[in-house]
Amino acid sequence: MYSKREKELFHQAYQEVDKHKYTVSQDPFRLHYHIMPPVGLLNDPNGFIHFKGVYHLFYQWNPFATEHGSKFWGHFSSTDLVNWVEEPIALAPSEWYEKNGCYSGSAVEHEGKLILFYTGNVKNKEGNRETYQCIAISEDGLHFQKKGPVIHLPKGYTAHFRDPKVWKKKDTWYAVIGAQSERGEGRAVLYSSKDLFTWNLLGPIAGSNLNGLGNFGFMWECPDLFELNGHDVLIVSPQGLNPKGYFYHNLYQAGYFVGQMDYEKAAFKHGEFVELDRGFDFYAPQTTLDEKGRRILFGWMGVPEENESYHPTIHYHWIHCMTIPRKLELKNGKIYQQPVEELQVLRDKQVAYPNVHLNGNTIELEQVKGKAVEMMIDSITSHTASIEISFRGTARFIYDPIEKLATFERQSLKENKMEKRHCPLQSLHKIHIFLDASSLEIFLNDGEEVFSSRIFGNPSDETIMFSSNGDTGFHLKKWNLKKIF
Repeated sequence: MYSKREKELFHQAYQEVDKHKYTVSQDPFRLHYHIMPPVGLLNDPNGFIHFKGVYHLFYQWNPFATEHGSKFWGHFSSTDLVNWVEEPIALAPSEWYEKNGCYSGSAVEHEGKLILFYTGNVKNKEGNRETYQCIAISEDGLHFQKKGPVIHLPKGYTAHFRDPKVWKKKDTWYAVIGAQSERGEGRAVLYSSKDLFTWNLLGPIAGSNLNGLGNFGFMWECPDLFELNGHDVLIVSPQGLNPKGYFYHNLYQAGYFVGQMDYEKAAFKHGEFVELDRGFDFYAPQTTLDEKGRRILFGWMGVPEENESYHPTIHYHWIHCMTIPRKLELKNGKIYQQPVEELQVLRDKQVAYPNVHLNGNTIELEQVKGKAVEMMIDSITSHTASIEISFRGTARFIYDPIEKLATFERQSLKENKMEKRHCPLQSLHKIHIFLDASSLEIFLNDGEEVFSSRIFGNPSDETIMFSSNGDTGFHLKKWNLKKIF
């Protein structure tokens, strides 16, 4: 089934896993319940799908270095979104049309088969990029037979043309692809097909200088178009946005447009772009619709080219992780993200502090600490005093009700200083926190806003501190979370 070259690449990757297995396991920043690579570099979530009762999550993987290179597709599966099994490598860059990487893509089910769509990346003899949208088919969801390119680069676009997301509406298949026009403008380009092999170009549905958007980046990566609560949502990761007020301060962004997709006219009428996550580390999210009717999202807890070489985990031969899985809902035109309820099975040793009171002081609650922690803070009473939570002496969350501003700050990975991200927030009544050995995800007001970031401090420091500049009260529950990985 597999070519000789594929088998060679699989073998080399598994050798790399075995070679560094012990070193990787010794890293104190190795996470407890987040998906990570067994070795090397992980980035974009790919092919996320609920197939025959099993969740499959593929991911961009360079097993040979902690830098970006010729990508494989790694593969995890789960029946419950909590306990994940590392499956055999799905794709390796073995063929002429993908020799420099099996880049990002998606998965669909058709006639009982699991079908992957991905971008084949090629650097030719002159060093120029070539790009091909490719297909691979599996009978069992584990072993894939490549069928080669099904979409070639159309006129009017550069070879930055990648990341196909495929779905079916009525009797037609559609694919949206991230692109760059020859004028250097980011695009989301739509195709249609009746059989998944012959594709028709319908044209760009959104992009820089389209739909009244104005200049909005030089490349749009990892598009994802889906229906949510009666509206159409386009998630995309634009590159080349300049900071604007409190927004767009990471090197690259990930966010969404809400609107209505006209499939007959291949036109998407949409509103403003909204960032999905306000933290330092969130990019290239992908969603799927599961058998319960939920729209579930995974994001890469990282940003390409942004201080990656300063992550301390590279000394242990690995880098990056996924976010926890999140359920999406659309309320009043805004996406809310909440941790999937299945994660509650990780909870252990609940402690509760029903009436915490702060009056301009700093406190440490005796049993509120740990390496892997979930924490729920609600019934926040103050309308004038700020609330601050400090994590391990290396990160802080602050809400100022006067300024109506939420702030997250952490120790910079590159310099000996604190760096900050901000988000306007009219009020704060609930904080839901997932803390792991080197990550922090903070959900505000049932997912109205989220801050996701990697944090690296003293591995032996498990302290969590609370403070306020005035009279503040809240209820708190805390759980230790079981180790999965």
